[in-house]
Amino acid sequence: MQAVTPEAAARDRFEVAVPWYHGRVLEAMDPETVAALDDDGFIETVQAIIRQLETVPDAPPIGSAHALLARRLLDEMRGLGPLGPLLRDPGISDILVNGLASVYVEREGRLNKVDVKFRDADHLTRIAKRMAEGVGRRVDELSPMCDARLADGSRVNIIGPPLAIDGAAISIRRFRKGGFSIDELARAGTMHPGMATLLEVAGKAQLNIVVAGGTGSGKTTLLNALSDNIGVEERVVTLEDAAELSLRQPHVVRLETRAPSAEGAGEIHMRDLLKNALRMRPDRIIVGEVRGPEALEALQAMNTGHPGSMFTVHANNPRDTIRRLEYLVMMGSGEMPLSAIRHQVVSAVDLIVQVARFRDGKRRIISITDLAGLEGDVPVLEDIWSYDPSADRFNCAGTRPSWTDRVNDMGLGDLLKSSMGATGPGSTRWGQVR
Repeated sequence: MQAVTPEAAARDRFEVAVPWYHGRVLEAMDPETVAALDDDGFIETVQAIIRQLETVPDAPPIGSAHALLARRLLDEMRGLGPLGPLLRDPGISDILVNGLASVYVEREGRLNKVDVKFRDADHLTRIAKRMAEGVGRRVDELSPMCDARLADGSRVNIIGPPLAIDGAAISIRRFRKGGFSIDELARAGTMHPGMATLLEVAGKAQLNIVVAGGTGSGKTTLLNALSDNIGVEERVVTLEDAAELSLRQPHVVRLETRAPSAEGAGEIHMRDLLKNALRMRPDRIIVGEVRGPEALEALQAMNTGHPGSMFTVHANNPRDTIRRLEYLVMMGSGEMPLSAIRHQVVSAVDLIVQVARFRDGKRRIISITDLAGLEGDVPVLEDIWSYDPSADRFNCAGTRPSWTDRVNDMGLGDLLKSSMGATGPGSTRWGQVR
């Protein structure tokens, strides 16, 4: 039998003390006073009550952990209970609750189980409901699913009983305030510096960009970084299911879809937002993720006076990205033939940036692909940059992109060539970077 460490024993004693003090602190505090106190005042008041309660004969010992216990009681009474410390830890990017005693966090791309537990099913359910109520939503037997944005910008998904058999399942995805810049991502190994320069050119030259990848591959992080190259004079409209983007431009309008009410009314879909956004005189439209029939409106926006627009899509490679977009457009286009849809996709999209998450937890751009046109009815895809995982190396094909003339017209030709290791002006193949 494995011996219990002193740290584990102290942690267990603390967890036993929390509900004991919780109930008695509630009895000792006037609700109106509690509502009027800010967090610092609340903690100070609770610490004074804790010192009084310690003299009670059956009080669980807490040693010198008065401040820690007061903070935990603040989380229990106002916040998210044992999840509070995790949400305050800036090194945690994901928090995954799989029931009472199974909580995982992601740090630096790796998932690890943490010693965080809920007292019982009611405790977990209460935290889940409080989380939903804090953003104007509800979680109960009639409406057991919720997808929303917390006050700090984190995205939360809750699915409760009876759908979640082992207790409420909570998934929280957190985002770094201000996001990452392209240069920061390059220094972190997400891309080659030449890729960063190419994406800078693409943003400044108002190329239409699709960021593709799987769940958790870093699509939204990259989309946010790409937005740094949008001019400060441009009007940008962002559309998301749960607002995650944090653009630094001064002229940004942020829109968010709306889930149906408890009565099943009032739902606003992404397609509705896109149709309205087109009437808002945007220079660029950025869609957090295209996953339904709104793909048709997104492509039409790219084709009709909104160059430099961007969105993300779930796909495993550039060829799958084209197929995925074709399928999504079919969902919303009625009888439009595949050939017309394919022409719409090819004429709208200039660049596909493919991202992936690897087993070591790192996220990398695995290809930057030029959608060069059609040969017959087959889209022509040419990789400009790619990543070779077997050699852990980024490679540049050096092929002249199909949109080079547009870049040259905007005075960015030299920057484009430098991003690809150009060997001579005007050459079709501009050399290779290894």
